[in-house]
This record gives sequence, C-alpha cells and structure tokens, in this order.
Amino acid sequence: MRPLLLPALALLALGIGCDSEDPKLPAQLYEEARVANLQGKGLEARVMMKNLISAYPDSPAAQQAKGDLMIIDTLIKREQDQQLQRVRGDLRRLNDALGRHRSKKGEYPANLSDLVPEYLDRVPETPWGHPYLYRPFVSRPIQDVQVKRGPVRQVFNTKFDAYYLTCLGKDMTPGGEGLAQDTLINTGDTIKEAWLPVIPQPQPVR
Repeated sequence: MRPLLLPALALLALGIGCDSEDPKLPAQLYEEARVANLQGKGLEARVMMKNLISAYPDSPAAQQAKGDLMIIDTLIKREQDQQLQRVRGDLRRLNDALGRHRSKKGEYPANLSDLVPEYLDRVPETPWGHPYLYRPFVSRPIQDVQVKRGPVRQVFNTKFDAYYLTCLGKDMTPGGEGLAQDTLINTGDTIKEAWLPVIPQPQPVR
C-alpha cells in the first residue's frame, strides 16, 4: 500500500501548490493601479484598487489602496466639476455670441461657424471632443396680417428668430446624469424638459 500512498501525497501537494496564490500578488496589483493613476487613468485605477480591496481586504496593499482611493475619488470629482463648469461657460459664450449676431444682423445665424471670427475666436467643443448641437428656426413660420381694412392675409416668415442649443453630455445620448446629463437651451433659456419641443412647421429652406 505504501507505493500507492506516495504518488497520492505528491498529487495532493501539487494541487495545493496550484491553488495557493503568490503572496506578492496584492502588491503587484497595487503597483499596476498606482502606475495607471500616474498615467492619468484615474477611473481605471479606481476600479483596480476597489477590486484589490475586495479580493485582499487584509493585505498591506489593500490598506494602501484605501488611502489612495480617497485621493483618487477627490481628484475625479474635481475633474468632473471642472468639465461641467467648462460646459456652462461654453454655453454662456455661445448664447452671448448668438444674441449679438441677431442684434446686428436681425436674425440668428444658420450655423455656429458663422459666429467666427466676428463674435467668437472659434466654435468650442465639449470637454469630451463632441460638438454643441445648434438648430435655428422660425418660431412663427406663418403669421396672419391685417392690412388696414382689407382681408387678412398670411405672411411666411423667413428670419431665424429662435434656436435650440444642446449639450448631450459625455455619452452623446439623450438623458443621463452626472457627466452624461443633457443641457437643453431654448433661445438663451435653459429648460428642464426631457427633450426640446417640436419645431413648428413649415421652416424656410436655406
């Protein structure tokens, strides 16, 4: 029986060796997360450190990760606030430029690029490299006009006297919260609706 016992013990020892993990692994995972954070990949580093804390809660590396995670969360929140602040600033500048364009030329421009260079140095983009969406329109395309005592006749208005200006957030998809939240502007005023109202028809062809 002894010759059979030795191979069995050897296999058992081998199995235990395969299941055991390298005690240096938590430290290696922490170092990878730390390097990712130094490379500007804060969100990735955050996920890596949270996984490390979950998998090895009692390791020294997990304790280091907990401290780093607080700093990373603070920096990520600050960066997100700065991005949202930049969006608000861009929209203010665009609204101001659009208003000055209408005051001088009697209507809003057909495109945001028409604001350059007289009203803007350049057309801004969102912090995530997306365009701000702009759509000018005529608020009352057809208007009834009474000419003295004659019959009422209809006049087709062609000047852009209104516009929609939109930022769809980081995901460029309607809806969402945080960095994905939408900012909807109707002729200079921010609205709280889920989406912009329907543009009245018919609109002039430019």
